[in-house]
Amino acid sequence: MDRSGEAASLNGPDLHLTCGKTGEAPKITVIDYDDQNYHEVEVKDVTECFPFKQKPTVTWINIDGLHQVEVLEKLGSCYGIHPLVLEDILTDQRPKVEDYDDYIFIVLKMLYYNENGDDTLGETKIDVDQVSMILGSNFIISFKEKEVDVFNPLRDRLRMARGKIRKQGADYLAYSMMDSIVDHYFVIMERLGERFEELEDMVVANPEPGILPTIYNLKRDMLFMRKSVWPLREAISRLQRTDSHLVSESTKIYLRDVYDHTIQVIENIETFRDMSASLLETYLSSLSNKLNEVIKLLTVISTIFIPLTFLAGVYGMNFRFMPELESPWGYPAVLILMLLVVVVMLAYFRRKEWI
Repeated sequence: MDRSGEAASLNGPDLHLTCGKTGEAPKITVIDYDDQNYHEVEVKDVTECFPFKQKPTVTWINIDGLHQVEVLEKLGSCYGIHPLVLEDILTDQRPKVEDYDDYIFIVLKMLYYNENGDDTLGETKIDVDQVSMILGSNFIISFKEKEVDVFNPLRDRLRMARGKIRKQGADYLAYSMMDSIVDHYFVIMERLGERFEELEDMVVANPEPGILPTIYNLKRDMLFMRKSVWPLREAISRLQRTDSHLVSESTKIYLRDVYDHTIQVIENIETFRDMSASLLETYLSSLSNKLNEVIKLLTVISTIFIPLTFLAGVYGMNFRFMPELESPWGYPAVLILMLLVVVVMLAYFRRKEWI
């Protein structure tokens, strides 16, 4: 996520933040629900979210775009969010979970394919967005830089009251959000698997020099995903073992499932990393074999021309007394001899399986 120009400093109990982008207003959506009721609205001002704090229902406040830091300051003042948490929201963080007694601060990495990019095999199309979540007793506040997310199916479940999400608390909603992000990793892995299959066919069939940057891009993608997923495993494990009253025992069972999915993603990433290394070796081997075929062809041609050059050199010498010079069949005889030499050598090479 690009947050260049953002900085945070502490001055006593107040937080003073500066941000490089201040012209664009963030998109703020509020979803408030319980077992029987559901309310969804997009608000223009963050102060419109404050009345939901006192409601017994579960409230999900989502903010897309971190361009106006005064929004963070107002939310921090209303919900009692620590200044360091607000600073972490504005800066790039590794996945983590921090318990602040009254709320839990969660940072995740949302990965998705950039469908608007050039659909070139060698281009890295994986994009990332940091998702910061604040889990309270009856609310969740989520922050993202981009509007693209993987939570749309989750919102549909809330609207249609599918499953038991509307019957659970904010901790179950947090689990559902984490599960959506982790499950979307499998979509990324599937797309990467397709790229590996395409590359395997190209490396074996036609190892062109342009394939090498593609292989390195895939290796970089694997490293990028590994850096995003490995800390996530630790964060989910910590949330699963927390003693906070904000996470119920029933929700911890579901968090174990997310943890298992994370382990599976890590195993797939390690498999793909091995495949990328194998692809590079196969590419270099195919390129070497192709070069060897070219050298073998040139060697065969050179070997054939060695005796032909000898014959041409002998009969090209300017001696007066050479019996073949006076013979009317001398020239055709030499040509036939040269052709016979070529046929015999090719037959010998074929018998030795050199060609």
